[in-house]
Amino acid sequence: MAQALLKEIEIGSKNALLKKRIITHYIYNGSSTITDLAKELDLSVPTVTKFISEMCEEGYINDYGKLETSGGRHPSIYGLNPESGYFIGIDIKKFAINIALINFKGDMLELKLNIPYKFDNTPEALEELCKLIRNFIKQIKITPEKIMNICINISGRVNPESGYSFSMFNFSERPLAEVLTEKIGFPVCIDNDTRAMTYGEYMKGSVTGEKNIIFVNISWGLGIGIIIDGKIYTGKSGFSGEFGHVNAFDNEIICHCGKKGCLETEASGSAFHRIFLERIKNGETSILSNRLKEKNKPLTLDELIEAACKEDPLCIEIVEEIGQKLGKQIAGLINIFNPEMVIIGGTLSLTGDYITQPIKTAVRKYSLNLVNKDSVIVTSKLKDKAGIIGACMLARSRMFED
Repeated sequence: MAQALLKEIEIGSKNALLKKRIITHYIYNGSSTITDLAKELDLSVPTVTKFISEMCEEGYINDYGKLETSGGRHPSIYGLNPESGYFIGIDIKKFAINIALINFKGDMLELKLNIPYKFDNTPEALEELCKLIRNFIKQIKITPEKIMNICINISGRVNPESGYSFSMFNFSERPLAEVLTEKIGFPVCIDNDTRAMTYGEYMKGSVTGEKNIIFVNISWGLGIGIIIDGKIYTGKSGFSGEFGHVNAFDNEIICHCGKKGCLETEASGSAFHRIFLERIKNGETSILSNRLKEKNKPLTLDELIEAACKEDPLCIEIVEEIGQKLGKQIAGLINIFNPEMVIIGGTLSLTGDYITQPIKTAVRKYSLNLVNKDSVIVTSKLKDKAGIIGACMLARSRMFED
């Protein structure tokens, strides 16, 4: 059933494109009456009634009963049939992957977190990733033919339209999405991890009607996701949001991009890790001081964040300094974009007020007052699940958006 609709859309018939618009409306607005749908799509009620009737017969739309009104006829509410298709999202971390399954309506049915995986730019790591995804598909209790799309989040420069990744798994001349589709046996799309986190937060997180949003992903690296007028902004080639590589400092620290002075070198998880080790080496102490004596076990970013949350003075001080440096640059973004909301997400956002308060203080200091008063700054509601929720939502929306 799901594949039949995809074939219709691919052919591009007028009827199929209208069905696509109806599904997109329900993805973003939830269930509604035929009258409301007709107004939204600027179509006549008889036309919409005809298509809704067809889509109910085909199994994509459900009649959810009568709407309670104060008087007159009670109109029926229609919405997506959750069992008409399924979507899978994969969020790749440095040492693990998260995999989840949602139904057509967007409800999460399966979620597997922190499956061990080493993210290397090698053919072996790509094969292992595909193997883990195939194993997940074997274990879920749905008909495989109903899986409509899979979205995989990848860090670095990714072009979601062409399916090419330019930072990771970039050792084939063919689009990575095409290679993955072949290896896994289902349609696959790819996107940048920060963009997926942004979309997850937009669809299921902190956003409550705002249409102009900046999501700041402070993880091992640093990136932003941008939503303008309710749509993800990708840039010409999908490379928008490389906030971490803005030249912000006159330092001699070489960023992983090969340049010096990048914002990421002093305001990111990797900067937190480096600065902490430097300050311990210079004689400062921390609750992690004894932990560092374990030579065969490198210190992780998660341990540093946990130490900050346990009120370790050194970790808190470094996080606050990062927040101040970051806030100064976010002030510039606010001056440029005038967003309704700035969401602070990623691994470092788990330190809560230790990072958000210095950011807010710096934003007030360095941005125009008339502009920053329009922008509420909040911490990610989805936290470490933003990426996986976003991947699932992108897998679905990518099939039906123009």
